[in-house]
Amino acid sequence: MSSAGDANAKNLRLQGPGKKKPTDASALYDPARALPAAADMERCVISCMMQAPDFAIGLAMEKLSPEHFSIESHSIIYDTVVRQFDMGKPVDPPSIIRLLYDRNLIEKMGGPAMISEIYTAAPNPAHVIHYAEQVQQKAILRNIIKACSDCIGRAFDDQENVGPLLDEVESKILGIRESEEAKKGTLTMKERVYKAIDELEQLAANPNSINGIPTGLEVFDRMTGGMHGGEMIIIAARPSMGKTSLAMNIVEHVAVEQKKACAVFSLEMTADSLVQRLICARARINMRSLMSGQFLNKGDFQQMTRAASQLAECNIIIDDTPALSILDLRSKARRFKKLYNIQLIAIDYLQLCRSTSKRAADNRQQEIAEISSGLKALAKELDVPVIVLAQLNRGPETRGSGKPKLSDLRESGSIEQDADVVGLLYRPEYYAEDDEERAESSGLAELLIAKQRNGPTGGIPLTFLKEFMRFETREGDVSEAN
Repeated sequence: MSSAGDANAKNLRLQGPGKKKPTDASALYDPARALPAAADMERCVISCMMQAPDFAIGLAMEKLSPEHFSIESHSIIYDTVVRQFDMGKPVDPPSIIRLLYDRNLIEKMGGPAMISEIYTAAPNPAHVIHYAEQVQQKAILRNIIKACSDCIGRAFDDQENVGPLLDEVESKILGIRESEEAKKGTLTMKERVYKAIDELEQLAANPNSINGIPTGLEVFDRMTGGMHGGEMIIIAARPSMGKTSLAMNIVEHVAVEQKKACAVFSLEMTADSLVQRLICARARINMRSLMSGQFLNKGDFQQMTRAASQLAECNIIIDDTPALSILDLRSKARRFKKLYNIQLIAIDYLQLCRSTSKRAADNRQQEIAEISSGLKALAKELDVPVIVLAQLNRGPETRGSGKPKLSDLRESGSIEQDADVVGLLYRPEYYAEDDEERAESSGLAELLIAKQRNGPTGGIPLTFLKEFMRFETREGDVSEAN
């Protein structure tokens, strides 16, 4: 018999008669196996913290929280040491033992002798980072096993909702990485207060500074402080008002001038059309004339070449998948964040997204509500501003001036609820009753900030250069919001 045949026969003998090969999902994780842990390293971390608190506690807290410890007693002692140190109290063994006595926890910890034993576990507190990294890595492995086990069970039990399950699986795995990188949950209230004070002091010292990502529209940036991570910014208007142009102007400014990666999800226009718009808007070339076959003069050609080279060097990722579901959009956005570190997302436009949940199948308002809350959750998850374009209903056309209101947001009040900033784009030229009025209002535009969680509202005067499909700030006072 050949060597390959011998190996196969040996494998069959090891399996035993009638035993099934472990190819099913239940064999992927055996509950009888011990989960990854490093109990000795956990004791060493706590030992370093008690031996050299001023040096070791801060370093340990950068990597660990009580949840990282596999043994409950270690988790409680770690948390006790951190809290004592945070209050400026001693963390030597007698102090910790007395505190655990007072809380009736000392016997659960293994008695006073166990605290003394832990204190001597680490030979050198200088190695605290190494010990903490070992504890952190084992905790990550346990979290991976738990997340994957949950996902395996869900995959067997909930086979009808594949889309939401896939989104949940991806979110869980990504959440493990993000929680270890950011460790936001370990900040104490004191640390958060100090951080907030630092930010407020910077704003007070520089009252006109932009602490977010600038849009290139000076008045908008002054009113909002720029765009901030976690914000959902709605730009809503009736059709043909220039929503896409305004959003792409902002994306262009962020990508070219600020050198930040941006993602654009275009559910209406193709990626090629958007790129052509970007080139013409930046070069200030009349796109309609160009598309109609008119030749460029030498100056126009040079401007177009310069604009194209600048855009080619920036990082704008355009996805033009039509009828994209909110699950697919969030999945792609997470991937873009990981691959390109995107700092801004623009979506054109909300009502063209779709939800895959059963609850939203026959209820359009429920569907829009799920999409809106999903986009807000995406902004918070990736910590980037998300610009979402949206359609208004016909309400403005029933009013003489045509000025939109917040109540004109189409199909669901949840958009208004989820948004941090709502800007309603308005061009009076669109509602002019005669040629004279149309000529007077030509190029005039206004972005009505109808809602802002952390700032004022009002109308921002803009100029719309129709031939270049470009918005610019116009001189004038900010008007009062309706």
